[in-house]
Amino acid sequence: MKKVLILGAGMVSKPIVVYLLNKGYRVTLGDLDQSKAQAIIDNHDNGRAISFDVKNESALSQLVQEHDITVSLLPWVFHPKVANYCLEYKKNMVTTSYVKPQMLALDAKAKEAGVIFLNEIGLDPGIDHMSAMRIIDHIHSKGGEVEEFYSFCGALVAPEVEKNPFNYKFTWAPKGVVMAGNNDGKYLLKGKTIAVPTEDLFKNPIKIHCCDVGEMEVYPNRDSLPYIDLYGIPEAKTMMRGTFRYSKWCEVIDAFKKIGLLGCDKMSMQNLTHAQMLAKLIGANSSDNIKQKVSDFLGVATNSNPIVALEWLGLFSDTNIGREEDSPFEVVSDIMIDKMMIKEDERDMVIMQHTFVASYPDGNKEVIRSRMLDFGTLKTDTSIARTVALPAACAVEMILENKIQAKGVHIPVTPEIYNPILDTLEKLDIKLIEEFGLPLSDNIC
Repeated sequence: MKKVLILGAGMVSKPIVVYLLNKGYRVTLGDLDQSKAQAIIDNHDNGRAISFDVKNESALSQLVQEHDITVSLLPWVFHPKVANYCLEYKKNMVTTSYVKPQMLALDAKAKEAGVIFLNEIGLDPGIDHMSAMRIIDHIHSKGGEVEEFYSFCGALVAPEVEKNPFNYKFTWAPKGVVMAGNNDGKYLLKGKTIAVPTEDLFKNPIKIHCCDVGEMEVYPNRDSLPYIDLYGIPEAKTMMRGTFRYSKWCEVIDAFKKIGLLGCDKMSMQNLTHAQMLAKLIGANSSDNIKQKVSDFLGVATNSNPIVALEWLGLFSDTNIGREEDSPFEVVSDIMIDKMMIKEDERDMVIMQHTFVASYPDGNKEVIRSRMLDFGTLKTDTSIARTVALPAACAVEMILENKIQAKGVHIPVTPEIYNPILDTLEKLDIKLIEEFGLPLSDNIC
């Protein structure tokens, strides 16, 4: 019986563990908090929950050696350490994380060892790669070119969930969601490179009406330009990746950034109230009538969405922050996490949409759209957990069954990998609806 080592029992680990156990594999799940791993293993005969610390080199070495494949669901910074032990014992490895230079540098050694390190096999990255490449390869097989490509994805709460002034609740990785607001953006639009500095990231979002969900907003998702080479579409005149949000989020976070509430530089907060912190950030002499002062600083009304959100978080209050020194980001994100986490009786949702403009040698053009709308189930798993973990589970199964011949460091952009995984995901009710032959009027821009 093949043995799988899974490192990390976080929010997305349960579906991969359950999938592999149900397929008859032996699964060892390790986490610093052994009780979290035990809750997921749930006394399954083929499962084992262990206390695991990635800093324990001898334990990591032994675990990798004892198993046929390792899945690292740890923070990406630990992947190279795990990968080096996989190289030593010639074991395959799977992660859902972006490939960093430290991992890519192991490509030649992985090929020499005859193993595959398959990364970016989750949702985004993961399903986005696979669903995009299936259509790109289809276009190219017909002699066509991809003139434009827009790829948008978002992890949100379902439409029926009661919202807050942000129109948003955290479904996973709260700190990461807020921190992402400090990114820059860059994309190619109609042949022109558009650079979006962080201070403008949430200004002028694209508005899209999505069936079954309603109007959504999209802001740029980091640097889209590398995906031109990654997806093999040098002919593209547009390449834009973006993040879906309900309305209000972009407006509110843009205001927070202008105030400096997402800043990571530490400042003295000794005996400081939330209102005094705001006053300090906007350069006000005092925190008296701070609501009006912040409204004037932003140039908005006192009943506008940003002001309502600030008040809802309690940032106009005279409550002491209770910290000696910290950054505004840490203070605000902690409050947001306390008030904005999804509840157990609320469904989450993942929405993904690719839009292509394809042109062909006979002069014809078409818009192709690929859409995925997936909802969590209250009694089993969240959508974000399913869509991140199950692609990785499928990949592990394929590798163990010798159905992937590639060696080295890879992401799922080849038919050998993406076709069977997408087919299996569809059987697991993670489906992409593909529409071909749409008119050019259905394009994004």
